[in-house]
Amino acid sequence: MADNTNTGIGTGAGTGTGAGTGAGTGTRTDAGTGAVSSPATSRRALLLAAGTAGAAAVLAGACAAPATTRPTAGQPSAPPAPTTAGTTTAPACVLAVRAGAGPYYLDVGLIRSDITQGRDGVPLRLDLTVVRVPDGCRPLAAAGVEVWHADAAGNYSTGKDTFLRGTQITDRTGRCVFHTIVPGWYAGLAPHIHFKVRPDTHTETTSQFFFPEDLLTKIYTRPPYTRRTPPAHPNTRDSRYRAAGTTMTLPLTPHDTGYHATYTIGIT
Repeated sequence: MADNTNTGIGTGAGTGTGAGTGAGTGTRTDAGTGAVSSPATSRRALLLAAGTAGAAAVLAGACAAPATTRPTAGQPSAPPAPTTAGTTTAPACVLAVRAGAGPYYLDVGLIRSDITQGRDGVPLRLDLTVVRVPDGCRPLAAAGVEVWHADAAGNYSTGKDTFLRGTQITDRTGRCVFHTIVPGWYAGLAPHIHFKVRPDTHTETTSQFFFPEDLLTKIYTRPPYTRRTPPAHPNTRDSRYRAAGTTMTLPLTPHDTGYHATYTIGIT
């Protein structure tokens, strides 16, 4: 699977949990679906990730993208502050990963908050806020936010399957919420969640979130992840994570029987 690199600037704070990629029912992929049925277009995008730590300046690749995927570009920032075990503090002004949508990206038009669709795994609540950077980080209402990722076995939905894919439309505060699970791993890549932000039908920002490795290894000792032998280092074996994980790693907070992530995505 080839790497595509992407950049952006962001602010964002919160809590969150693991992600992964894999193959779709019976096949391995790294793509997702979207509910906003606008065509993909490229543009320069800034990704703001709010937090309390210092800024990070790193470039990173994304999952392999098909020839029709056109990623975005951004600008560097300052180095990040160190994180503590078990948690990750989102940098205040980070250079976000520039990511392709993946070779099997699907635009299936599913507007829904709960995307689990019967898939087992450690629950994850993902709270996202979209803001306009040039307008002083003004919250952006009515933007389409799409996420997709692998299941606990490292599989993506393909064909007629639609599990772990969905889109939400931001409210007047720029906020939307997804209920999903912590994804599994595959093919030597760091577990992650893909996302797209479409403020209108002509522009989009595509990237992905990573997750703290110490918590991933802890999560992977629980069913249904234990049906496979997990990698000893699910993140650091991936050069993309080593290059840009600090910029797009979601802070994690325990939430009910799972975890909670909060992140603010800024766009131009």
